[in-house]
Amino acid sequence: MSAGSLLESFLAMMVAERGASQNTIENYQRDLQQFLSFVAASDMADVTDKDISQYVQALSKHPYAPKSIARKISALKEFFKFLFSEKEIKENPTAYLIAPKQEKPLPKFLSEAELKRLTDTALAKEEIHARRLAVMLILMSACGLRVSELVGLPENCINYDKKEILVRGKGSKERLIPISDEAIEAVLDYITYRDNFIRGGRKSIWLFPSLTSSSGHMTREAFFMGLKELAIEAGISPKKLSPHVLRHTFATRLLNHNADLRSVQKMLGHEDISTTEIYTHITSEKLIDTVKRLHPLSRLK
Repeated sequence: MSAGSLLESFLAMMVAERGASQNTIENYQRDLQQFLSFVAASDMADVTDKDISQYVQALSKHPYAPKSIARKISALKEFFKFLFSEKEIKENPTAYLIAPKQEKPLPKFLSEAELKRLTDTALAKEEIHARRLAVMLILMSACGLRVSELVGLPENCINYDKKEILVRGKGSKERLIPISDEAIEAVLDYITYRDNFIRGGRKSIWLFPSLTSSSGHMTREAFFMGLKELAIEAGISPKKLSPHVLRHTFATRLLNHNADLRSVQKMLGHEDISTTEIYTHITSEKLIDTVKRLHPLSRLK
């Protein structure tokens, strides 16, 4: 079987057996095609650990972030593990391959004043595309959604009576997140002009439909670009703002207002609580306030 056919079989397995998301599949496909182009092997059984080592060295010479290199290596290990289990190769050349250690940087987040300025700037616009962006901004910052979850929300995702939103996350796992009155009000207002994004009497199952994207809903890239433009208008550095920063902001605000870590983990959809623990950084102002209020020596006169 050709390398390309084996790759297609691997991706099909990831969807059928692992429930991998479209985003994960696209990353695997892109990373593994890069590897296949590098080794140019017609038979995957001919690939050796030396080829793998040369590929990893080539990656290190490019300006890839450690996280990106780790992802590419992970894709490679999963691919060859699959080939070995399917008896397409006799030995796994990635068996002893170790991904580089990654430093976990503290997450970037917006202050409450910055978030309010961003939201107010979006809501002040009358043009319908800007109003849609405002609704998406409010939903994301109010519920801590991933950008892929946000753009892929179905129209019927919100239970308005229970004030909950049903989100399909990584691995197609569903979770319920409480939704604020402000966010519900913004969505209900948006519903009144949502059909402007469909036109011609067409129907769509998506909350944020699109006529131009292949998925039928607004793309992550379009939302990302909209955020950057909004940041400039709000007087916030566009380098400081991304969809993931809004998710960081959601988690940081909850923890800084004494939410318990397990609740935040559930709302963010993290499998492992250690992933959520990165958000337990606390602003220096709050630390100073805590010491002043609670430390015995601070109360001595």
